Amino acid sequence: MLALVYPGLGHVYLRAWLRAIAWFVVALIAAAMVMPESAYAAYEANGFSGLLEVSQNLPMDVLLSMTVIRVLNALDAYLTGLQTAAKEAAEPEAANTCPECGKELDEDLDFCPWCTTRLEPEDETPTINR
Repeated sequence: MLALVYPGLGHVYLRAWLRAIAWFVVALIAAAMVMPESAYAAYEANGFSGLLEVSQNLPMDVLLSMTVIRVLNALDAYLTGLQTAAKEAAEPEAANTCPECGKELDEDLDFCPWCTTRLEPEDETPTINR
């Protein structure tokens, strides 16, 4: 959602700093390329209020190009978030977890402190049956 507000904000939330800066620059360059001269003149004459007046009458090609930039940015932020989540899910957990509830176990206890399931002690010495 942040990416639709302004290109780059979704990447800031994901802490993808270089992508955020890149999308911000792409949005600025695209806006500078497609904005009509009347928008610049209105901003110089009346400041932000003049820019708001001109923005209500922008041509369709300007609106379409800025919308495409925002949609592509939102898609990139979404895919970046999915990729980050997949990497985090693939990393093995350092601590032992309960086979019943999945919460972290205390090494000193022979039961789960969360769901009270008895845990079988892991035997590190192999036994040979004859």
